[in-house]
Amino acid sequence: MDFTDDRPIYQQIADDIRRQILTDALHPGEKLMSTTQYATTYRINPATANKAFAQLVEEDVVEKRRGIGMFVTTEAPDILRRAGRAGYASDVLFPALDEGMALGLTANSILDLARDHLSSTANSQTVTGASATTNRKELP
Repeated sequence: MDFTDDRPIYQQIADDIRRQILTDALHPGEKLMSTTQYATTYRINPATANKAFAQLVEEDVVEKRRGIGMFVTTEAPDILRRAGRAGYASDVLFPALDEGMALGLTANSILDLARDHLSSTANSQTVTGASATTNRKELP
């Protein structure tokens, strides 16, 4: 993890754990590193890692098992997907569409690009080792 971002370090840690859960790098029931391990690994104050964990506990993404550690909850992937979907259109999709239109792309060319990308992504998921980015269509 690189802490050159302007966001607070505890937020970056929490976001990284969320990303790991969404990408299946961390699975439900899996134990997280301890605050001491985070502090040692990333050279941060243990209280910073603890603040990240507290945020994730509040969201029901991780749970504290007294005397054992912090674990990914069974519901964590679903909780994170629901939360991500809630803001996706307004925070990501609509600004991207507006940017495309501002760059002079037509609605049809944006739709074609989206279809091509989704099609190649779906195809790459069925072929081991294929990359979704290898057949990108050039912008008009």
